[in-house]
Amino acid sequence: MRNMAFDGCSRMKGLTLLAYLCFNYFFLNTLCAQSGDWYWIAFRSKPAGTYSLNQPQAFLSARSIARRVRQGIPLDSSDLPVYQPYIDSIQAAGGIVKHRSRWLNGVTVRIPNNDSLIRQRIWNFPFVRLATPNGRVAGPPGAGLPKDKFVEELTVSVMQPEITNRTTSVYGFSGGQIRLHKGDYLHDQNFRGQGMRIAVFDAGFVNMPNMPVFDSLYLRNRIVDTYDFVDMDTGVYEFDSHGTYVMGCLAANIPGQLMGTAPEAQYMLYRSENNVGGSENPIEEDNWVAAAERADSAGADVFNSSLIYTTFDQPSMNHPWSDMDGNTARMTIASDWAAAKGILVVNSAGNYGGGPWYKIGAAADGDSVLAVGAVDTLGQRAGFSSMGPTADGRIKPNVMSVGAGAASCQIPGPGVAWISGTSFSGPIMAGLATCLWQALPGRRNMEIFDLLQRCANRQANPDTVHGYGIPNMQLALSLAGYSVNTMNDQRQIRIFPQPASVASPCTLEWESDIPVGDYRITWYSMTGQVIKSQEHVRLYKERNLLPLENKPGAGLYGIGIEGLSYQARIPCLIVP
Repeated sequence: MRNMAFDGCSRMKGLTLLAYLCFNYFFLNTLCAQSGDWYWIAFRSKPAGTYSLNQPQAFLSARSIARRVRQGIPLDSSDLPVYQPYIDSIQAAGGIVKHRSRWLNGVTVRIPNNDSLIRQRIWNFPFVRLATPNGRVAGPPGAGLPKDKFVEELTVSVMQPEITNRTTSVYGFSGGQIRLHKGDYLHDQNFRGQGMRIAVFDAGFVNMPNMPVFDSLYLRNRIVDTYDFVDMDTGVYEFDSHGTYVMGCLAANIPGQLMGTAPEAQYMLYRSENNVGGSENPIEEDNWVAAAERADSAGADVFNSSLIYTTFDQPSMNHPWSDMDGNTARMTIASDWAAAKGILVVNSAGNYGGGPWYKIGAAADGDSVLAVGAVDTLGQRAGFSSMGPTADGRIKPNVMSVGAGAASCQIPGPGVAWISGTSFSGPIMAGLATCLWQALPGRRNMEIFDLLQRCANRQANPDTVHGYGIPNMQLALSLAGYSVNTMNDQRQIRIFPQPASVASPCTLEWESDIPVGDYRITWYSMTGQVIKSQEHVRLYKERNLLPLENKPGAGLYGIGIEGLSYQARIPCLIVP
């Protein structure tokens, strides 16, 4: 995983500060006429301000905190919100802040009318490290016919008589794309995404609430968050139907006709791509970063993104191939940050395989991003599927899934459509990965990532066309040491009451199948510091209670249970 230090991002080697600022100022002035009035501004430092790492509940949800504790991930300055006085200064100078990124420590700012005096005031702030043109929200005037970001992707409707006759399997038309991965084995063991949360980033989710194929999502309140990061409102069910097709691969639930790979998961729907008028600008990467940080804060476990960025309306803003090194594009850097926070990030590899670019784009180049290429239901690679390696020589894509002739929902429905594009191989794999992680709740995100590569059919000889190949979910469970007899018997330790008070006792409840032996019970701060420990000898395999001795003061902590054959971490909130 990449080095996440803020000060490690500086490109100022060999330049004095004065020379750098002069270069940056004149560079921006030469581009301002063609770049619109949006800019990305990065800061030099991040003071804590009014927030504290000892009180993360002020800026992270309980689910988000629990994910970190469960995977042993300490809080650090990247979790803190952007320093508010910096934002106040930019707004007082005349800038309009649209997005703020705690991971990248910067903001997306609009300069009204690209006013040079406002720019000058903002660029001269001592806390501004970098200012980069970001393009327009809408496409440039006079650009000709609109271009569709997803124009290479195909959709073919299935006729209703054919649907009526296809009732021999619970999966219906989805059977091929699920069985290719032995995903039905996971579903048969009742791992269908229950309790897991998937964030989906796309261009719009037209008509979803009105479609019977998604009834179970809305009836059971499995859509837990929506937001449009283009227009900054909650209206995601407009503009584009691409996200609806993606959700058909993930969450469709009409037995005998169509079934998604994670039909019982919870979902967050985020519009970050502005495909209206065919525009393509770097600000869409910033939209994605803002959506990713919201998803992290709200407790997402898995990201699915069918968005790839390489070229933009203004050629001067294009990503050269050298940018595909896993450390340059803002969307890629943010994807690696998400992985560092314990999220499994799944991104489509791209549809450039048959064109002059032919390789992956951002954020599929991330070293912690599971990039998914496309095959058909027979396992044959689709010619449009983007290839690797990355600019620094790493294997991409990581794995392959069905993206040629995949089954999804007809829009507005009812019905089924055959669809093609890595936009759909990504969510098919993301849903299966979610169910796999549900079956292996003690694993970290990157352990699931590694397991998906190790269970794939080319794992012994991966290449830059197929990656590690087509994952096999049944094999993944076998490699993880699970069998049919053990999968439904998840070992757990619970803490109660929650929250606890400083004055009241606090107890761990051990389930009966947790192994006997010697254990160390350790209190950790949210920054990973050991607060105190106690020893415990478990003598009998039975459900029992263990009082926790000498609780620390009020705050949020992780409790580590560490034995020879069982380890766990659980969050504990103590209030005054």
